Amino acid sequence: MSIKAADVAKLRKATGAGMMDCKKALTEAEGDFDAAVEIIRKKGMAIANKRADREATEGVVLARVSEDKKKGAIITLNCETDFVAKNDGFVEFAGKILDLALANMPADLEALKAIEMDGRTIADQVTEQTGVIGEKIDLSFFDKIEAEAAVAYIHAGNKLATLIGFNKDVEDQMGRDVAMQAAAMAPIAINEDAVPADVVAKELEIGKEKARLEGKPEQILDKIAQGRLGKFFKEVTLLNQDFVKDGKKTVKQYLTEADKDLTVVEMKRFTLNA
Repeated sequence: MSIKAADVAKLRKATGAGMMDCKKALTEAEGDFDAAVEIIRKKGMAIANKRADREATEGVVLARVSEDKKKGAIITLNCETDFVAKNDGFVEFAGKILDLALANMPADLEALKAIEMDGRTIADQVTEQTGVIGEKIDLSFFDKIEAEAAVAYIHAGNKLATLIGFNKDVEDQMGRDVAMQAAAMAPIAINEDAVPADVVAKELEIGKEKARLEGKPEQILDKIAQGRLGKFFKEVTLLNQDFVKDGKKTVKQYLTEADKDLTVVEMKRFTLNA
């Protein structure tokens, strides 16, 4: 039967599939649009099943904040190759997921996958994109923040993004500076109080053992370890790190110079290169 170009274009717009795939689906469905959509969806699922054991280590990490700057979301959409990760359509698809994440602020990744996008769940849409693109596609990460002021930063190349939440309004450049600091210096916590207890215990033990190997007296090992822990905190906690743009001050000092009560209350960071 004769398949109209307009119908092929309509199916392509609805599914994202290639022109030839759309034409074949319409031919198989004898012109029935809904049946053709289902054929393409099933093809996507079949390809997804075939590629389930493939590694999807490339992709994009995107972060965004709401218009009122009170909340933010960050997601990672994976694929197999950097070629696909740089494709505008792939980045746009990830952006649509991020918009829904920000609008709904779901409880977790699974809840995000269950949200409807264009009549189907995000999970189904991701599976279908595997069929369209021909690579394994995986929505692997989601996190969020809510604060008096939220700032997002995406590093060039879409491989690394951060979200920072402040306890009060912050000037745009200052907020971006702190978000970029978190991206560049990879802190593990906002301040020393937020460092996990097991990490602190491990660092104290490492400090004691190092001092012991240096021949320091046993009775002062704890004191030496505590001193080294302070240096560790300065290196790995955001507020105590030296400010990248001015090494003469810490990030905390940079903020309090503008407002003595201004501080960071939430931090999210994700990178594909970890």
